[in-house]
Amino acid sequence: MKLFVITSRIPYPLEKGDKLRIFHQLKELSKTHQIYLCSLQLPFSKENQKAKTALSAICEEVHFIKLSVLQIGLSLLKSLFNKRPFQTALFTDDKARKKVAALIKSSQPNHIYCQLTRVAEYVRYEGTPKTIDYMDAFSKGMERRKEKSGFLFKWLYHWEAQKQKAYEMEAFDAFDNHTIITSEDQKHIDHPKRSAISIIPNGVNEDYFKPQSARPKKYDLVFVGNLAYPPNADAAQFLCKKILPIIQEKYPEVKVLLAGVNPTQSIKRLQSKSVEVSGWLEDIRTAYASAKICIAPMRMGTGLQNKLLEAMAMEIPCVTTTLANRALEAPENAICVGNTEQELAKACLELIFNPEGRKRLARNGKHFVSESYAWSKSTAKLEELLLK
Repeated sequence: MKLFVITSRIPYPLEKGDKLRIFHQLKELSKTHQIYLCSLQLPFSKENQKAKTALSAICEEVHFIKLSVLQIGLSLLKSLFNKRPFQTALFTDDKARKKVAALIKSSQPNHIYCQLTRVAEYVRYEGTPKTIDYMDAFSKGMERRKEKSGFLFKWLYHWEAQKQKAYEMEAFDAFDNHTIITSEDQKHIDHPKRSAISIIPNGVNEDYFKPQSARPKKYDLVFVGNLAYPPNADAAQFLCKKILPIIQEKYPEVKVLLAGVNPTQSIKRLQSKSVEVSGWLEDIRTAYASAKICIAPMRMGTGLQNKLLEAMAMEIPCVTTTLANRALEAPENAICVGNTEQELAKACLELIFNPEGRKRLARNGKHFVSESYAWSKSTAKLEELLLK
């Protein structure tokens, strides 16, 4: 089968969830199908030759289309007066749309796979059979951001949430198949046929994320993620300002690592004798392996937390919130769950002072991930849809 794939970002390097998901799906699908990849590129981003090389190894053709500042500006301006969400407007460029149409015409695909509603405008009117990966319920994510924002941003997030909810419903009818990462996100797509959305979970590469028991445990806690992404930034602030002080009452020498790309100035200001902000790491496994516990105190956002899958695959015991575990669906013997700063601090302290408990939780977590999350299994479900 010839499969045309369109993404809103170049899916390499794998520092963000959408990139990680599509890269591993393409890697699996390329074993039996021809992949024609078209990735949009925001105006001020730089083309990465490493990305071109890595993607060319698994795709028949790779095309990066750089968007125009002027075209995006016009699109965003129009979205003030129409129903198009700002998330979609940001990635919609009329000139780029013509290029995408030409690529589809030249490749003559049997199927089109569209990652995220951000790029639905580029392919929704194509006659070729199409599948859209919602990935997460963006509208619900905006609603949760609204709850944590000040007055002005609260209003903006509310407006975007309503526009996104309507667009998720509208785009539904333009596609033959629909996928999403979790059943929890499926519930938040406001369409009468949402039960038809296929659950295609993420996976974890256990050949890469393997235990590194020999590495010294320099930190007690590690939080990993794109630190410019609001749900991650909120979790990092929550960890350092609310959870950490409670832990320090019982364990003053506690050490925390915040590891991930794009730390904002507010995140960098969290640096202290107890907290290290590493920024981008060439090998994120070193962050997981250097800590006794991985904590993901998520209070907003949607979808599955890849950080938990990766840490559990490496036999790092994990602490998280009900919000994050609702998507993960890990049993209580495989993960510690709390919601308030007191509950999360208590879970961390119990693990810090109980090495055997950490080992037991880590082993159970690894077993759970091995049984439930594999790219080969999840992509096989996706392939069935594409071949219908």
